[in-house]
Amino acid sequence: MGAHLHFDCYSGISGDMILGGLVDVGVQFPDLVNGLKRLRLSGFTLRKRRVQRGAIHATKVDVVITTGLRKPLSLHRIHAILSASRIPDKIKQQSRSVFDRLAEAEGQAHRMAKDHVHFHEVGVLDSFVDIVGGLICCDLLGVTRVTSSPVNVGGGTLQSAHGILPVPGPAVAILAKGIPIYSAGPPRELTTPTGIALLRTLTSEFGSMPVVTPTAVGNADSRPRLYENIGYVDSG
Repeated sequence: MGAHLHFDCYSGISGDMILGGLVDVGVQFPDLVNGLKRLRLSGFTLRKRRVQRGAIHATKVDVVITTGLRKPLSLHRIHAILSASRIPDKIKQQSRSVFDRLAEAEGQAHRMAKDHVHFHEVGVLDSFVDIVGGLICCDLLGVTRVTSSPVNVGGGTLQSAHGILPVPGPAVAILAKGIPIYSAGPPRELTTPTGIALLRTLTSEFGSMPVVTPTAVGNADSRPRLYENIGYVDSG
């Protein structure tokens, strides 16, 4: 029987929070780095550090972009990169599902087909690492069941390339359809598109914590919330 992973999203969810939390719960950082090398993408490094927020110690995993991709990527190109990689087939398929969700959300927000969505050069590289890295971590932990609490999306407004937007931003609001969310805490964005797309792909049940016998607990820290404007619509 595999491991049961439960996400407590009282402070939202993002791709880097998933990476940090899973490293904190027991994934060996060198194993994550080696797993990401099989993606066969250059232009980034990973950095791990211990942080303290109040009385809580946590792990922060930073994706340091050294060289952005030379041009924006279409969903078709992203699928091709995943197909050409050496990551396990299960992780390839899960990664495709996450990017499909992101493209569909961006497309719906702009009233366009998901095939017309392109992902920004730096943003998509960061998302590749967060998405594939998070899925690699689950595989390394032997996770076979994932549950999650309701998700705190934050509140107030956020600044994006499109101007001031309400929280949750359009992509997060679309990705959150059908799952329990709420707004609490500081008036800022707490949940990002990549984070909730990953959560939706992995999670089978949302609600109160089920009866579990914990064997490990991990805490994650994240950068201050900024709207993940990773996609834009190409009308051509």
